[in-house]
Amino acid sequence: MNIILFDDHFRSQFLPLTYTRPIAELRLGILTLKEKWEQISKAKVSFKTQAYLAEKYSEHIDTENIYINARYIATEAFLKEIENLGNDEVLKHEDIVLAYKLKKGETLDLQRLKEIQVQSTLNCILHTTDLFSKNHKAIEDDFLILTKGRTSQAIPETVACFNKDQIFIEEGVKLYNGTLNATDGPIYIGKDAEVMENSAIRGPFALCEHSTVKMGAKIYTGTTIGPHSKVGGEVSNSMIIGYSNKGHDGFLGNSVIGEWCNLGADTNTSNLKNNYANVKLWDYETSRFKDTGLQFCGLIMGDHSKCSINMMFNTGTVVGVSANIFGAGFPRNFVPSFVWGGSQGVITYKLNKVFEVAELVMQRRALHLTKEDQQILEFIFEETKVYRKDK
Repeated sequence: MNIILFDDHFRSQFLPLTYTRPIAELRLGILTLKEKWEQISKAKVSFKTQAYLAEKYSEHIDTENIYINARYIATEAFLKEIENLGNDEVLKHEDIVLAYKLKKGETLDLQRLKEIQVQSTLNCILHTTDLFSKNHKAIEDDFLILTKGRTSQAIPETVACFNKDQIFIEEGVKLYNGTLNATDGPIYIGKDAEVMENSAIRGPFALCEHSTVKMGAKIYTGTTIGPHSKVGGEVSNSMIIGYSNKGHDGFLGNSVIGEWCNLGADTNTSNLKNNYANVKLWDYETSRFKDTGLQFCGLIMGDHSKCSINMMFNTGTVVGVSANIFGAGFPRNFVPSFVWGGSQGVITYKLNKVFEVAELVMQRRALHLTKEDQQILEFIFEETKVYRKDK
């Protein structure tokens, strides 16, 4: 079986995160959407995405191929319906295309395919805010998949545990004194991760491989810390996709942080308006602020963006790709990609400086900014000029 996960027109609802990745590379729960399909199907999984992303996130064509809408979460029942499709059929949910099959060399013609309405219960993501609002259940689901038939590593006696059966520790984990409370949901600690002294963690919670919870951290339910990240201070119901740092005190709540981001010491995000009204977020499709329907919503930050110490973000702030934010006061609720500055004004963050900083940051994780990465950032730079003064 060869599975290809395709982006649909809802991709714009996940900007700025999908500027730098296909939808299938978004993380929800413990795993990315792609990794969920790999776990369920045991198949090769690749991407059908935007042309400028395709060199890094390639589409692998085999003799027989199954195309699946990347926004829809893998389940056994959903996969079974897809496998039962004929080559002349397309699986739909109302008008939304969910899956179809193509042989190598064939061209997709939806008009000639017989429509089959899906029968299984579906779970999908519709907006960036789903990455934190649906994260509680997603951690629980991934925990069951990753731990089925396996035994956790031993938890040191110095760690206070509640509902120990819902705590799973992978190999190479370093745990000291602290609290792991899985009363309200499971706690998963990935391979070679570290939870430093005096940390207090409540599940559902996931700490992915090679990541660190700093000393005295307070982590609340529905939080995922992606791989190769460092987190300290207070974090609640937030998603850090990976390779990012919030290493110091400060509050992060109901937020999504991309890769290669850094939040300076004592950075705080507001996640609730003073009047308790619904939060509005910048919508890239309409170039306006749009009601999320949520009372709690903090910060959405794209890849390679950073902020200085003592930074304060208003409720419902969106920061684009490769923004460098500093200075006194609150920055605007929408910070465009490739800007340098803060509430007192911004200038364009030139690409040569973006590449220079990105290379230094990635070297700290023993990685390098590739030619493909540079080309993606160059494309986004041009694509997002409309939001900057250099347009």
